[in-house]
Amino acid sequence: MSINRVKHILSKGEGIRIEYKKSRTALPRNVFESVCAMLNRNGGHIILGADDYGTITGVDTNHLEQIKTNLVNLSNNPEKLNPPYILFPQSYIIDGEHVIHIQIPSSSQVHKSANVIYDRSNDGDFRVAEPHQIAELYNSKRTHYTEGTIYEKVVFDDFKPELFPLIRNLIKSNKANHPWLALTDEQLLQKAGLWKKDYTSGKEGYTLAAILLFGKDNLIQHILPHYKIDALVRIQNTDRYDDRLYIQTNLIDAYKLLTEFAEKHLPDKFYTEGNQRKSLRAIIFREIIANILVHREYTNAHPATFIIYNDRVETENANNPQGKGLLDIATFSAYPKNPLLAKFFIELGWVDQLGSGVLNVNKFIKEYAGNESNTPQFVEDTIFKTVIPTPIIGGALSGSTTGSTIVTGTLVDGNDGAIDGAIDGAIDGVSSVNKNKLAKLLKAILQEEGKRMPIYKEVTGLGSDRTMERLIQQLRDASLIEFKGESPQTGGYFLTEQAKKNINKN
Repeated sequence: MSINRVKHILSKGEGIRIEYKKSRTALPRNVFESVCAMLNRNGGHIILGADDYGTITGVDTNHLEQIKTNLVNLSNNPEKLNPPYILFPQSYIIDGEHVIHIQIPSSSQVHKSANVIYDRSNDGDFRVAEPHQIAELYNSKRTHYTEGTIYEKVVFDDFKPELFPLIRNLIKSNKANHPWLALTDEQLLQKAGLWKKDYTSGKEGYTLAAILLFGKDNLIQHILPHYKIDALVRIQNTDRYDDRLYIQTNLIDAYKLLTEFAEKHLPDKFYTEGNQRKSLRAIIFREIIANILVHREYTNAHPATFIIYNDRVETENANNPQGKGLLDIATFSAYPKNPLLAKFFIELGWVDQLGSGVLNVNKFIKEYAGNESNTPQFVEDTIFKTVIPTPIIGGALSGSTTGSTIVTGTLVDGNDGAIDGAIDGAIDGVSSVNKNKLAKLLKAILQEEGKRMPIYKEVTGLGSDRTMERLIQQLRDASLIEFKGESPQTGGYFLTEQAKKNINKN
């Protein structure tokens, strides 16, 4: 979240979605009562280091990191917050003082703090003790958040076992000491809120969110027969498509497949922030793809779509709207449509924080699309729509300019089917994932022959030196590329004559 947004929150005064608390040297005693209440109601913002009127009192510099650490650790402690919901506090300096901002989503579960249920009103936090009030709270969650629907007959063996080591690696790379890493697979699902008990009906079991994230394909299709994601390229053939990806699998694999589809068909540019070079395509479209998956209303039969045109990408997904019309980037408030799914994607590092997608896309789109007038559109309704401008696909991309922080990646104007066909004809039994990587590298070499591995690594963004060396060796072994030059320092990679003939033939 930007510092301007935090200042905006401080200017609005306390209410049902905003709470200020003094916190000079330690956590306020009742902070988790407010966290619990906001999770149970509409979510909101807690700012530590301000009095009841929004006047900044500050957090002591020497205690800042310990307070943030305590927030994270206690949010994962069921004695303090049950079910646990890991928080991600952020600190800012305003008027020379540190403040801590905690963004709280609306949860699809009912939470307790110290075994007490709290709810939220304009007057603050209050205990929920009457049985009918507790029942109303559970009912509101059940009817509004369908991701929390319990399926009693689903068992652990219905999940894909190969996804768990993948998930653990992603969590570890995002946060090496994440508390989930010490749990068994079944404990991880419970701690993530993917198994729950409905205390009004007595039902308990895995939720729809668990099934969408980890379920085997036949289980997902049995429970949601209408579920599909349709990714299309409509550049040459605008009536039908030039390429298509049809997805009916779990959200973990779906995210990877959609990301690879975007990498295959969309140009890239690189942005230097500090000492790090970042892919603008990755920054923008990982957020867009996560938005399609995380904020979709899965009980609605409308398919999610991701369509690439020559100057834009348009997406649609079924939605449980909180309003209607074009979102105002400056003033919108993020509202999770599937809090459990959103939380899980945050833990994987695929989403930075709630609302980050809209803000990151808006921040980087002008550099990516190359036109100051280009703005993304996010339209809230029962079908949520996005329109994301891109560089003209199929046209010439300008190269990097001296002194600029923007470096344009390679866009190949070749025939995707021809290159895929050349790979199929030369390499037996190649997987679809590996073929996409090989095709991407082969296109880059076709576009600009004679370069060395580091250049193609930067242009394609395919991974580490080791990954690039493996892919290059596969293309060399298949006689699709060759190295020409007197030495490794002066030579480069070229397509073989046979490869050129195969591509032209296809």
